[in-house]
Amino acid sequence: MNLVFQNTLAVTGGLLVGSAVNMTIITLGPMVIDIPEGADFSTLEGLKRSMLLLETRHFISPFLAHALGSLAGAFLTAKIALSHQMKLALVIGVFFSFGGIMMAFLVGGPVWFTVVDLFLAYIPMSYLGCYYARAGKSKQAH
Repeated sequence: MNLVFQNTLAVTGGLLVGSAVNMTIITLGPMVIDIPEGADFSTLEGLKRSMLLLETRHFISPFLAHALGSLAGAFLTAKIALSHQMKLALVIGVFFSFGGIMMAFLVGGPVWFTVVDLFLAYIPMSYLGCYYARAGKSKQAH
C-alpha cells in the first residue's frame, strides 16, 4: 500500500477511534457518577450554567474521555502508520488538544480542570499511545 495513503488512513482511523472512545466515556459518565439536580448537559448554554453545580468527581469522566480517547487514537495511528509513527500519533494529540482548548473557551469550568486536562490528557497520552504501540511491534518482531 502507498506510504502516504496508509499514513493518512492511520491518522483518520486514529481520529475516528479516539473520538468514539471519547464520546462513549462522555455518554457513560453520568450513568456512573450522577449529575447534580438541575444540571442540563443537553445544550452548550445549559452546560455553561451547570458548571457551578459540578463537584470535582464530575470532572473524572471528561478527563478520562480526553485522555483515553487520545491514547486509543494515537495507539491505533502508530500501529497502522508505516513511518513517522510518533509524529503522526502526536498529530492526534494536537487535534484533540484544539478541541479541548475550544471547549475550555466555550464552556469554561474550573481553572484547575482546564490546566490538568490540557497538560495531561492530550499530548502525554498520545505519546504513551505511540510508546505502547511501538512496544507491541518490537515484541512481534522477536
